Amino acid sequence: MVEELLTAAIATGVGVVVYVGAAARVVKQYERGLVFRLGRLREEIRGPGFTTVVPFVDRLRKVNMQIVTLPVPAQEGITRDNVTVRVDAVVYFKVVDPASAIVAVEDYRFAVSQMAQTSLRSIIGKSDLDDLLSNREMLNQGLELMIDSPAVGWGVQIDRVEIKDVSLPETMKRSMARQAEADRERRARVINADAELQASHKLAEAAEVMSEQPAALQLRLLHTIVAVAAEKNSTLVLPFPVELLRFLERSAPPPAAAPARKEPAPAGPASEGPGPAEVADADADADALEGAPVPDALGGPADGLMLDAPAPEQERDGLRD
Repeated sequence: MVEELLTAAIATGVGVVVYVGAAARVVKQYERGLVFRLGRLREEIRGPGFTTVVPFVDRLRKVNMQIVTLPVPAQEGITRDNVTVRVDAVVYFKVVDPASAIVAVEDYRFAVSQMAQTSLRSIIGKSDLDDLLSNREMLNQGLELMIDSPAVGWGVQIDRVEIKDVSLPETMKRSMARQAEADRERRARVINADAELQASHKLAEAAEVMSEQPAALQLRLLHTIVAVAAEKNSTLVLPFPVELLRFLERSAPPPAAAPARKEPAPAGPASEGPGPAEVADADADADALEGAPVPDALGGPADGLMLDAPAPEQERDGLRD
């Protein structure tokens, strides 16, 4: 009798242990438990810790309440300005209603992933390339709103959506590089022109000061020579200012006045014969020749020999004879 009681007690203990082992469940801190009794969801949501269910009757479903990081595969699309790009993103979400996440949708992870992909394609088609590259904050907010709207009914809350990378074609990259280079060159030219303008103003002021004191220009020239000579160059180019030449011209004495040259009188008409001025010049030449000495054969003047020029009347009489 005692042996039978002992056997029954052992069997009962083993049954209780088996029952407790089959009914015992442990829910972790970041999880929530949903109990389905004969396929019907119980309203009570099991919190973290130890809990029990009816073996072979109840079925416990655990739901993770942590924030899930879901990468969105790269989507290829055409932007509003007709540029083909590949964009990938990442979605951060968490379950806020375990019952809706299990009952309302078959697989909330897959649903959120597909919704993120379609929303990302829609954002690409509605945006320009410049917005995708520089205005990502606004695109992230728009993408978050597009995903969060249907996810509310699934018991899922979208915490954040980030566009990770935008892949461009090589031709577009080269075009953008040339555009950036041209923009940099334009800015450099503007800065250089502004510097030239400021330098011209300063040089004009310096020239005005030097014009008041001519010695300042000479001092500046000497400083320039010293600065060039300090470089130990084999060739020294010395600028000679025009102002120095003008200074030398002003300091030089004026040249002596040259004797006035007698200008010949204008000749009269051919039909009228020689004018009075020509006749006077011819008489003066004849008078000068009357007293001129006659050179001898050696080239010197003859001693005391003077020849008188014949008169014009005598010449005409001799020609007639």
